Amino acid sequence: MRTQGQWGRGPRPRPWRPPRVPRTAAARAYLRARIPTPLPRPTAKRTLDVALGSALLLLASPLLAAAALALAVQGRPVTRRSPRVGLHGTPFVLRSLHTRWLKLDVVSRLHHVVRGELSIVGPAPLAPGDARNGAEGARRWRQELKPGLTGLAQVRHRSGMPWDEAALLDQHYAEHQGLPLDLAVLAEAVRVPLREAAHALRWRGKAHLSDTDHRLPGYRTAE
Repeated sequence: MRTQGQWGRGPRPRPWRPPRVPRTAAARAYLRARIPTPLPRPTAKRTLDVALGSALLLLASPLLAAAALALAVQGRPVTRRSPRVGLHGTPFVLRSLHTRWLKLDVVSRLHHVVRGELSIVGPAPLAPGDARNGAEGARRWRQELKPGLTGLAQVRHRSGMPWDEAALLDQHYAEHQGLPLDLAVLAEAVRVPLREAAHALRWRGKAHLSDTDHRLPGYRTAE
């Protein structure tokens, strides 16, 4: 058994130190801290929004600029601003041209699509105080769904069907949303205005003639 003097002459215990981190692990941690977090991969819906929204905005820019200039020359307000509720309940200001000619008010909102505040297809953007935002069962899916430039409710509101209510159609879209449904809504959104324009041109081209215009030369009412 060692005495106290013998313990004093032995090797002294080293103080505890934390284990060293390998240089490779430290380098990886340093790089992870400096490299920004990668952005999420764009979905097919977002890809469609950016591609189609940018192309349509580029094509419509000359017409939008001309309409804005015409409004300014007439002394009328050029833009209309209204608060709306977007994805996850985030508020934003919806800006559009102060005209409905050729639906340029809707076309002028394409910059919201490119910025990500709107989608090409989706439920109509509602005002913060709209009762539909707080309807039972609607708050959850409305906050999880980005509002759209057009939607199922917008293209079906003139169909005359008794169940074609905007709230039901928006909920149906939320439950069955996908790229095929978006393409179908876009096709209907393009087809309806073209059909209405063709119908108007067809009736405008017909001459409104009186009965006397169809009578043969020499025809008399006494005959």
